Amino acid sequence: MSPSLKYALSGTAAVAVAATFLWPLLDAAGRNGVLLAAAIALPVQIIAFAILFRFREGVNGFLAAWVGGTALRMLVIAGVSFAVIRSGMQGAVPMLLALAGFFFGLLLLEPVFFRPRGGDLTHARGIEA
Repeated sequence: MSPSLKYALSGTAAVAVAATFLWPLLDAAGRNGVLLAAAIALPVQIIAFAILFRFREGVNGFLAAWVGGTALRMLVIAGVSFAVIRSGMQGAVPMLLALAGFFFGLLLLEPVFFRPRGGDLTHARGIEA
């Protein structure tokens, strides 16, 4: 199984757990907002991770992918915020908070999938201990 697929499955599980935790705390509009936030955050985050993982070997490519992924997340939050506020959607506050929270939580999950193949950082970088 590819690391991107593992990340997608783990991220989906994490978002499902978070949404399940939030479910009893929200009204119907808030629940719809959280589901919409999950539907937006997961594909964006999985694509950003796949690109970052693809360029993990080269420093310049990795940094470009990392900055690009960060910019993509910020643009998505800004665009969704603009659209939601302009539309007057009910449940906008839970949706926007969930969107930012999902992005942050999924971002914290990424390093788990960047472990060196040997399991030891000194061997991965060619550093002698």
